[in-house]
Amino acid sequence: MAKNELNKIELLVIGGSSGSLEVILSILTQLPADYQIPIVLVMHRSNSQESLLPEILSLKSRIPLQEVEEKEPIRPAMVYLAPADFHVLIEKDKTFSLDYSEKMNYSRPSIDVTFISAAEVYCDRLIGILLSGANEDGTEGLKEIKMRGGYCIIQDPRDARMEFMPRHALDHMPADAVLTGSGIIDFLLSLHDHGSRRV
Repeated sequence: MAKNELNKIELLVIGGSSGSLEVILSILTQLPADYQIPIVLVMHRSNSQESLLPEILSLKSRIPLQEVEEKEPIRPAMVYLAPADFHVLIEKDKTFSLDYSEKMNYSRPSIDVTFISAAEVYCDRLIGILLSGANEDGTEGLKEIKMRGGYCIIQDPRDARMEFMPRHALDHMPADAVLTGSGIIDFLLSLHDHGSRRV
């Protein structure tokens, strides 16, 4: 991403399934507490994770983290976690809505649902990141982000614990960047560093 485009990013959406928790924890532990760009995390969650995941992530995150609530406005310097068993959509007024419609790619929350609704609102001010996973969720969402001028990052399948999800995306669309987990962190830190220099 060109330096002159860095300052327009208003939202990061990160999707992951099996094998993505390690990378997400690394991101949350390494991004500084004053990281201004809001982050929306969409993770496929098993029943055993439903109650523990928010607590685990909150304990590790240097940025305030909470589960998405209906009609809540998206604020800077926050991490929002999609709640178990609900799709997360972003409305035109940049608030969240929760949806209990049918699963997509056997998943609720669905990465595609959130990525597509975010792309419709944020267009070229959005970065979508797809991590490790074992199904096809995320590919259609990344396509929408790309079509609307956003920036798409896919975890290098060779670096992912479960390569199917990122490899499927790469087989169906061109990514702006294919990065390892540590490369994704470096990229996100570069956004913060660039923003700090502008202040």
